[in-house]
Amino acid sequence: MNLIVVGLNHKTSPVEIREKLSFPAATIGEPLKRLTNHFGLNEGVILSTCNRVEVLAITNDMEQGVWKTKRFLSEFHSIPLEKLDEHLYVHCGEDAVKHLFRVAAGLDSMVMGEPQILGQVKDSYGYAVEHNTAGVIVNKLYHKAFQVAKRVRTETKIGESAVSISFAAVELARKIFGDLKGKSAMLIGAGEMAELAAKHLINNGIHEILVANRTYEKAIEFVKGFGGTAIMFREFPHYLKNVDIVIASTGSPTFIIKPDQIQEVMKERKQKPMFFIDISVPRNIDPLVNNVDNCYLYDVDDLQGVVVANLQERNKEAQQAEAIIEEEIEKFYRWIKSLDVVPTIIALRQTCDQIRKAELAKALASMNNLSDKEKKALEAMTSAIVNKILHHPVLHLKKEANKIEGDLYIDTIRKLFDLTIDEEALKKAAQSNDD
Repeated sequence: MNLIVVGLNHKTSPVEIREKLSFPAATIGEPLKRLTNHFGLNEGVILSTCNRVEVLAITNDMEQGVWKTKRFLSEFHSIPLEKLDEHLYVHCGEDAVKHLFRVAAGLDSMVMGEPQILGQVKDSYGYAVEHNTAGVIVNKLYHKAFQVAKRVRTETKIGESAVSISFAAVELARKIFGDLKGKSAMLIGAGEMAELAAKHLINNGIHEILVANRTYEKAIEFVKGFGGTAIMFREFPHYLKNVDIVIASTGSPTFIIKPDQIQEVMKERKQKPMFFIDISVPRNIDPLVNNVDNCYLYDVDDLQGVVVANLQERNKEAQQAEAIIEEEIEKFYRWIKSLDVVPTIIALRQTCDQIRKAELAKALASMNNLSDKEKKALEAMTSAIVNKILHHPVLHLKKEANKIEGDLYIDTIRKLFDLTIDEEALKKAAQSNDD
């Protein structure tokens, strides 16, 4: 199987290069068809995210396939190949399978273990199916990749630990409140960290989010994505009594929340706990707020410590995930080998049986006085001879096909008997040998 992956990601190229190579989902059909029709690749999938662009393809010739794929990326985006080539990585055969499995499981992401990439891989496969560039190998490969990602999620804890400041903030809130369902939050500031925090809060059941920003119009735009409520920045102190969680991330050079202010808020709340997260530098919340009864304040250094500890934990879980991937690669390659060995055995039996029938017909033509019973006996005898001759070679071929040198055995049999492999037999083998 000549499987290749050619691409670039956040490790090999800057964002200026990645953005030039992106493939919008709305127009992905054109490059997919060009990849297979114009550049002659048998099957193809294009994965395009903010952090990576990759082409996975099935090709008759590995070396030519890599060159064609590079040329496709260069020509489609009008970027000279010599400028692009230094940023590209290439994976072939088993390395390509491993790369796809690692990507789908989140092991190759900027944030290890992040789950979003699996959805993006599924989308890329869906586009290939929709535009008829996914065939027997790609179909099996991607379904196996989805199974691998599910195993990694189920059997390891790689996605459980918070590894971003925003995620860590929400995880700490969960520890304090136990369950965030029915709780409310306020975001002071509407930057990137606040946006990530909002997503994590909603995913954890927060029912209401207020957003205050110095530019009110930005706050209005910000809440459109998740149905929150925008409030005027100068009015946020009046709303503090209504929220359980406050996340501050503004550019203010001074404290915007002070302890005496929060003491009054706590009286109005009848001492119901409040959780404050200050991810601003300089800090927005006076550290003395932490001394107010039933108030819990964490700043960016506190959260960074959580992130570092959790990254170490994820790295441990990654080792187990890699072991799962190696196990699944072996299973996939057993299936791949079967695509070669089953049609080879069928062709071997058909070739030998054709020879048997032809020689038997010649012999029967010179034996005019044989009865039908005698003819059937000769038919059975010659058939049994062929089966016995092929018995051990076929057993041996099946046994050796799954080993490293399996391709050598299959190729030798095909050459020795001058076998022609039927493409339909290949497809039937793929369908009947699904795990």
